[in-house]
Amino acid sequence: MRRRKSTLLAIATFVTLSLTVVATRAEEPRNPSTAETRCVGQKIENFSLHSALGQKVSLDEFGDKQAIVVAFLGVECPLVKLYAGRLNELAKRYDERGVAFLGIDSNVQDTLTEAASFARHEQLVFPLLLDPDGAVAESFGASRTPEIFVLDREGVVRYHGRVDDQFQVGVQRPAATREDLAEALDELLAGSAVSVAETAFQGCRIGRTNSVATENPSFTYAEHIAGLLHKRCTECHRNGEIAPFPLLTYDDAQPWAEMIAEVVRERRMPPWFASPEYGKFDNECQLPEDEREMLLTWVDEGCPPGDLSQAPAPPQFVEGWGIGEPDAVFPMSDKPFPVPATGAVPYEHYVIDPHFTEDKWIWASEARPGHRGVVHHILVFAVPPGGSTANEFLKGRLIAAYAPGVPPQGLEPGRAAFVKAGTKFVMQLHYTPNGRPAEDLSQLAFRFIDAKDVTQQVESGMAINFLISIPPHKSDATFNANFRFPEDRLMLALTPHMHLRGKAFRYEAEYPDGTRETLLDVPKYDFNWQITYHLAEPKLMPKGTRLRCTAVFDNSSENPNNPDPSKTVNFGEQTWDEMLIGWFQTGSVTKP
Repeated sequence: MRRRKSTLLAIATFVTLSLTVVATRAEEPRNPSTAETRCVGQKIENFSLHSALGQKVSLDEFGDKQAIVVAFLGVECPLVKLYAGRLNELAKRYDERGVAFLGIDSNVQDTLTEAASFARHEQLVFPLLLDPDGAVAESFGASRTPEIFVLDREGVVRYHGRVDDQFQVGVQRPAATREDLAEALDELLAGSAVSVAETAFQGCRIGRTNSVATENPSFTYAEHIAGLLHKRCTECHRNGEIAPFPLLTYDDAQPWAEMIAEVVRERRMPPWFASPEYGKFDNECQLPEDEREMLLTWVDEGCPPGDLSQAPAPPQFVEGWGIGEPDAVFPMSDKPFPVPATGAVPYEHYVIDPHFTEDKWIWASEARPGHRGVVHHILVFAVPPGGSTANEFLKGRLIAAYAPGVPPQGLEPGRAAFVKAGTKFVMQLHYTPNGRPAEDLSQLAFRFIDAKDVTQQVESGMAINFLISIPPHKSDATFNANFRFPEDRLMLALTPHMHLRGKAFRYEAEYPDGTRETLLDVPKYDFNWQITYHLAEPKLMPKGTRLRCTAVFDNSSENPNNPDPSKTVNFGEQTWDEMLIGWFQTGSVTKP
């Protein structure tokens, strides 16, 4: 195996699913004169809690300090994990200036063992205190993690809000544009009033103890909610997968009930963006309205458990390879790639030579990360004999892919992808540092079938426009990409791809007889979720059919993810550039 660093356009990032994306537009601080500043000026009374290591700690022990930073944290919150290292840095920086840092975990679902493990893993230099009944969080008025309070020498809140503006739900800037906590501490230590005393903050809701359920509930966990969560959520919300917390049992779900209700009410979860007006898709994951109302009502009524002994058992998921026992496994290299703790990592490309001495039919493929915490996505392209590993992937010969929440590619019985003897594979990896140094050794696996068993040859393709040029401040810049089918094909799946300025995407088929049909319409495109839409029934694309992709970009300041609305944006590999790619997967009409 040999590794190749590449500066080529990484146009094949269509499965780049991410909890965080790059943006540089600063979020405005909240006006400190509003009612939302009720925490500022409040005096916090003394409290005593035990740390995750068993030590009793009281607030009044820090009476000689110039200021105390209290950070409400939770072991499973993604934003907490991103900010733990930053809080460590700040604690060290301000220690010699007389500032103490305290972490408080008020989540009912976080055990002593989990909190202690979190503190060790993150190498916290300040105590992490446990507030099991949430009384201290209640006294502060804290509701989320991470949520920051700065107390002066008298125990009065002088700052309340976020650490800085680098990380938000769905957004990760290259660096903070305003270090709110540090600026508040500097002003306070200088004897000045904190100029921005309250800032908007995001994060996970603090898990509360079970509230009193309605006496005669409309729905119970055992009878109604368990099956709903198992069907709609646990594919990702289970240990070892991308979602930040499991939802396999009542004890899993109840503490997160308010968070669940929030993302369901705002339709952030589950992610699905196809317009219901066009097309039917067999992987549709949005909640039907009756299920949505059922879930929200259950939370509103206090999460009644019902008879938990009658609750359905959690589903069983495949351990190990998702495609079953592979016929062949290939590591990306003979040694792991070192992922730094912070910073941007350029795409890495590895060339895998499987030394195929005969043609192969691939029925199932899987790109499997060695370290899921830092692998953002993997794309694998087939390079036929004589092809260049430096540019073959521009032809769209995608053979395997991984992104968090995207299952391995297993085709229907009889469907398979063909690769010639001597074919090599280019594995593209995108790494996202998570605050701790890591190593990754990803792998590629295949399952083959005999040629006599193949009834349909599957191929990937794309409609692409390299010439997009989006004017500054334009909110609805529209461009097209086209592909004409040289032979009859059956459309199987569609994957629209743009970057941070992507606003809407539509696939249309223009048939040889002049008729037109919308295959997929995504009116509110979201770069965070690169979804492949699998057609419920294959759609014939007769020879000569033109696939027309229409993409709309928002390069205005109204787009919260826009890195720079004053810039003309062209096609490029980085997220602050743009792409217009209409990926598709087709099958042959006749047996190959």
